[in-house]
Amino acid sequence: MRKYHAKKLEKEAIYPYQDWKITENEFLVENNHHNESIFALGNGYMGIRGTFEEDYPGSEDTTTPGFYINGVYASENIIYGEQSPNLPMKGQTMVNLADWSEINLYINEEKLDLLKGNLIDYQRELNLQQGTLCRKMIWEDRQSRKIEIKITRFISFSREHIGAIRYQFKAINFSGRITINSALNGDVRNHHHLRNKKALSILASEVDQNTGYLVHKVNSTDFKIAYVIEHLLGETVKDHCEVKKRASDNRIDWVFEINAVEGQDYTIDKLAAINHSQAEDENPLSDARAFVARAAITGFENLLEEQAEFMAGYWQDADIKIDGDNALQQAFRFNSFHILQAVGKNGRTSVPAKGLSGEYYEGHYFWDTESYVLPFFAFQRPEVARNLLLYRYNTLDKARKNAKRMRLKGALFPWRTINGDEASGFFMGSTVQYHINADIAYALNLYYQVSNDHEFIENYGLEILIETARMWSSLGSYIPLYNNQFCFNEVCGPDEYKPGVNNNAYTNYMAKFNLEIAIEIAEKIKENSPEKYQRLAERINLNEQELEMFKEVASDIYLPYNDKLEITPQDDSFLYKNPIEVDNIPEDELPLVKNWHPLIIWRYQVIKQADVMLLMLQLGNNFRRELKIKNYDYYEPKTTHDSSLSPAIYSILASEIGYKVQAYNYFMQTARLDLDDYNENAYQGIHAACMGGTWLALVQGFAGMRMFNGKLYFHPHLPDGWHKYQFRLRFKGSQIEVTIDQKKANYLLISGQQIQFKHYDKIITLNQSNLNQEAEIKQV
Repeated sequence: MRKYHAKKLEKEAIYPYQDWKITENEFLVENNHHNESIFALGNGYMGIRGTFEEDYPGSEDTTTPGFYINGVYASENIIYGEQSPNLPMKGQTMVNLADWSEINLYINEEKLDLLKGNLIDYQRELNLQQGTLCRKMIWEDRQSRKIEIKITRFISFSREHIGAIRYQFKAINFSGRITINSALNGDVRNHHHLRNKKALSILASEVDQNTGYLVHKVNSTDFKIAYVIEHLLGETVKDHCEVKKRASDNRIDWVFEINAVEGQDYTIDKLAAINHSQAEDENPLSDARAFVARAAITGFENLLEEQAEFMAGYWQDADIKIDGDNALQQAFRFNSFHILQAVGKNGRTSVPAKGLSGEYYEGHYFWDTESYVLPFFAFQRPEVARNLLLYRYNTLDKARKNAKRMRLKGALFPWRTINGDEASGFFMGSTVQYHINADIAYALNLYYQVSNDHEFIENYGLEILIETARMWSSLGSYIPLYNNQFCFNEVCGPDEYKPGVNNNAYTNYMAKFNLEIAIEIAEKIKENSPEKYQRLAERINLNEQELEMFKEVASDIYLPYNDKLEITPQDDSFLYKNPIEVDNIPEDELPLVKNWHPLIIWRYQVIKQADVMLLMLQLGNNFRRELKIKNYDYYEPKTTHDSSLSPAIYSILASEIGYKVQAYNYFMQTARLDLDDYNENAYQGIHAACMGGTWLALVQGFAGMRMFNGKLYFHPHLPDGWHKYQFRLRFKGSQIEVTIDQKKANYLLISGQQIQFKHYDKIITLNQSNLNQEAEIKQV
């Protein structure tokens, strides 16, 4: 393992290792930004950064509050230094919306402020098992009055429009006035891309005794967002409380003045319902009012129980148990929790690169979703994977327009987007990565093979496959000097340090896959559902001649191979660039994307992230083990892993070819990237795709799971120092539990009638009369 990676692995843990919790035991203001990402909460519809309830005006250098709704964005003109034809004209940026979590406490007139007074005791705890964030502290003001505070916060998974805070406090050594100022603050801006622009306007507001609302409008896109607040007062608060209200154009305050008695517990529950709409004739306020009214009737305790029940069901499917490494046990659950929080589940949204935990990457969806996150859900919660693909189908018309922009047929999905339009103005890092079409086709086929969802593939999937295949057939061309083979020029594979190259191997192979799977699925549907096939063919003008053309193109695609080095060239020019080893690059110049001019990067054999190696994984049944080894040995020393997507892939391939130490080290980078802040950028938001990569690195890496041509394979091994690990998979309507220990693999049928797969070369069949089988594992 190179020194560059070894150094990263030496980072000390930021949080104590706990199986189900992430705990901050000391308040240090310099850790705020990182903690705000780690302690972020969400449910796929909305998300809030892990900022404190009390506000700290003028502290943007140390805190970045944020509340977001997945898919709610502002749009502005993309400004180019020099204009060229057919560049995208409008960008999209996820909007920082109203802060509904603000609660300030005063002892007489002295405000609770962790930067002042004396913080006697402090703990903040993310409970992964329950899906809650809890903060406990004892604070002493300048008059030596001590107060104990406990705050519980969660975003509901079972009621996607509801967020809730329970605020509990007790005067320890005094009796007197304690004031709770709860607010709904609509005077907010983005902290980054829209920082100097007023993205929001107030349409309406109203305040009542314990309730109130604001309605925002996103000025550039006409989204309307309604926030409705309801306060539920505990009995001791009701008996000793005076309520005051203040309202301005963009802010509502509720002031609860309480004559507190020493030693008495007081509780205020704050419920928030958030709803949005972009339709002119829809008012999101009425539904938001109904949501909060039902939540108030249910009550905080019952909402908390609902959250626990939902999480119990999720962990029953998604939990990975590791015996022998507490650091990784914690990391797996943390990552699985954040993936759940990040993923859109309604067929109209997807997975922002930072989830809903920060504004970086502007809330955009990338190929990351299909390649790194969707497989996790396909094998765990197939209905979520289905909705991620439905999002692509629902933006297919915009992908068709994008293809026309590039003078291509069919559909070209955007590289960066929220609403389906291309949102990137840098074509050398976006449009040139045509492989996103094949990534979506690959994910679609993976979902279909895992789920057997014939209805989806007939009604939605085939149309995507045909339109993406059309793009490939029009992008490439027959080149005489390549024996008249079909080539793809001026493309970029996953390695973004090599844009505008010819015949990127990943792109060529994946284009061939896209064309072939489109033909295969078309023929299957034509045979099994001829009426549906005919209706689609008529609607999109598909005929037999075009399918024959797809077959011809697929068979003629140039597939690179270098006989001298016996490797797969990353592209036509890579082997002819200036060789460089990553170990020879000064560490303070990494990542290169922040330190070297692109023209410098482009002239070297230096790779940002797994490219050929990702191909070796995704289409691994097409390549011999010997070729994988040679490719790994050639490309690994040239890869900087400047993208968080990279280590997981290298870990999986290292596992497959028997490089156990490298497999484990890359695995550690993937698993604890955000928790230990390996790249020192987790403050920007979590790395959702890398978290999906953690699951891939264990299930596909250590357990050696592959799925080719609708068949499942396992080649498991146990990492050194582990005693065993266990996970569950869904496949073709069944669910199995896989347990790997030092000597054997145990496969248990949890649900379904029957499942068949291979353990190495042994066929294993589980059914209702044979629920469980054991098989020996081989030493790597």
